[in-house]
Amino acid sequence: MQAIRPSSVPLVTVDPYFSVWSAADRLTDDYTRHWTGQRHAMTGLVRIDGSVYRFAGKVEPRADRYYTEPPALEQTGLTVTPLSTVYTFEAAGIALSVHFLSPLLLDDLDILSRPASYVSFEVKATDGREHEVSVYYDVTGEWCVDLPKQAVRCEAAGSAELLALRMSHEQQDYMNRSGDDHRIDWGHFYLAAKRSEPAQLYAGSDDLRKRFVRGEQLKGEPADYPAARVVADASPVMAVVFNSGSVGASPVSHLAVLAYDDVYAVEYFGDKLQAYWRRNGQGAEEMLAAAFAEFDSLCERCAAFDRQLLEDGTKAGGARYADLLALSYRQSIAAHKLVTDTEGQLLFLSKECYSNGCMATVDVSYPSIPLYLLYNPALVEGMIRPILKYSLTDAWPFEFAPHDIGQYPIGNGQVYSDNSRDGQMPVEECGNMLVMAAAACMAGANRQYIFDHMELLGEWASYLLEFGLDPENQLCTDDFAGHLARNANLSVKAIMGVACYSILLQLQGEAEEAARYRSAAQDMAVKWGELAEDGEHTKLAFGSEGTWSLKYNLIWDVLFGTDLFDKDMIRREVAWYVKQSNKYGTPLDSRATYTKSDWLVWSAALAEQDSDFTSLIEPIWHMLNDTPDRVPFSDWTDTLTTRQLNFQHRSVVGGIFMKVLKDKGIMKL
Repeated sequence: MQAIRPSSVPLVTVDPYFSVWSAADRLTDDYTRHWTGQRHAMTGLVRIDGSVYRFAGKVEPRADRYYTEPPALEQTGLTVTPLSTVYTFEAAGIALSVHFLSPLLLDDLDILSRPASYVSFEVKATDGREHEVSVYYDVTGEWCVDLPKQAVRCEAAGSAELLALRMSHEQQDYMNRSGDDHRIDWGHFYLAAKRSEPAQLYAGSDDLRKRFVRGEQLKGEPADYPAARVVADASPVMAVVFNSGSVGASPVSHLAVLAYDDVYAVEYFGDKLQAYWRRNGQGAEEMLAAAFAEFDSLCERCAAFDRQLLEDGTKAGGARYADLLALSYRQSIAAHKLVTDTEGQLLFLSKECYSNGCMATVDVSYPSIPLYLLYNPALVEGMIRPILKYSLTDAWPFEFAPHDIGQYPIGNGQVYSDNSRDGQMPVEECGNMLVMAAAACMAGANRQYIFDHMELLGEWASYLLEFGLDPENQLCTDDFAGHLARNANLSVKAIMGVACYSILLQLQGEAEEAARYRSAAQDMAVKWGELAEDGEHTKLAFGSEGTWSLKYNLIWDVLFGTDLFDKDMIRREVAWYVKQSNKYGTPLDSRATYTKSDWLVWSAALAEQDSDFTSLIEPIWHMLNDTPDRVPFSDWTDTLTTRQLNFQHRSVVGGIFMKVLKDKGIMKL
């Protein structure tokens, strides 16, 4: 089967600020970039018997200067798994593999939070001869500034066991701004290698690359670099050179670590919080030492996790579905920051990437949760916690759930729609929070924490009982489509929200009250069927004959086994979605040709036949493979042209895991 050509390739993926990708078919075709598209360059060179080749990026960072680039190594392979990306190259009798590993193991929060990502190199001869080889690799000051007009400093930061350089923006002003199209300009960026390696670290400008190409002695000790340098003018870099020596058929390996210590990660209701990995006082030097010490064991654990996940994905939906899981896993996680609040409680805070930069957005968390329900439901609790905290303060004036707690990385209160009542999503967010609460409890999160907030959740369930069946003119999570009255899919969410409150009551042992809410949800579902029916399909909006939409919220009725909605209706819906499928997906609804990949997978997961699921999700694979928009997995694309409408690097692609979650059967009452 054809290997997928990713729209963008994950390389270093840790959190919303430390996330760098290759937006090209070959690693030598373009500079690597932050997920926002701004250049965060790395350059890789290899000298083989005196001749120099490129395997990553370019030597000359400025397009206005003429420079004859060293020839690119022939890229012979690219493999993207959930946790790693491996490029392979060949030239002059040598095979080189470059392995990027971000060990985002969801069941190990210390490792998940550790801001260290690995780049390893392996060289071996392919022609039966010996070759003299050395490997050069650098990263630029672009990685630790918001804009290249800012200046950085560099200093040595090694220890008895490690060689390390540290680069930082000259002004350390934590959480100095909020927004979407921003990069971090505080904290410290590290490049490190073992002292036991045949390696040398250098700090300097891009002239280091040119010296390596010319075979000259490299210069650039941190002692020579005391003054701040403007990134755009001086092209400051941190570089490591590995002397592989005489290389034969036996592989020679080298390891570098890229790490980013942000010191303070987010502001949370007035408190500056540090990342989870720092909660017990660990510093950057200890963090780096642990990253190197645990590399071998982490490689084994990550490889085992990758194998199991891809096996589960292939079983659930075929090889192309497994590809979608591989391309969504790191992206979803890296759109979050893991911290603890001042009471030591877990917070898993999303950034609403390439939208408005909102923080802990409820209708961004909701589509992402299948991934986290599968592997660590405590993280769903960590999404719920900031919203419940904010909702109980006097700062939140409404009787329904909020949309967000701020704009990343500053979470001091909702910013969406300037808190105007007309701009809120009352039915949407109440339904989302109730479904998330029930799902987290069913998957194994801390039930007592949820039970402690039943009064607030009950208020939201009552709101849905009164206003949810036939919603007024308002926004839903698909707010890009504008306000819509009598939204049938939003009504499904309201019904499931009421049903989820019944589930929570049942789990609490409140059988009588649970039965009352279950009966109310059942009555709502019967009325919904009458209002939504429109022949081969159900309506987009009640009263609007001849319209239709993906009823992705129905999937929770299947997962929980609540059986509120007519199964024949669901079968007709799936058949309609298949019938309406375009080359690059089934549209979100009858108003436009665009779709949302997360919602399409949820809708496909309603299918009882594997063939229907496959026919609905394979167009997403083709979209990623064919789109000319070389950005991290966009969840909002046109089904006729493959073009990105907006959105990239969003956490919502965790929703791609919905079919695996369904097949595991862990959500049944």
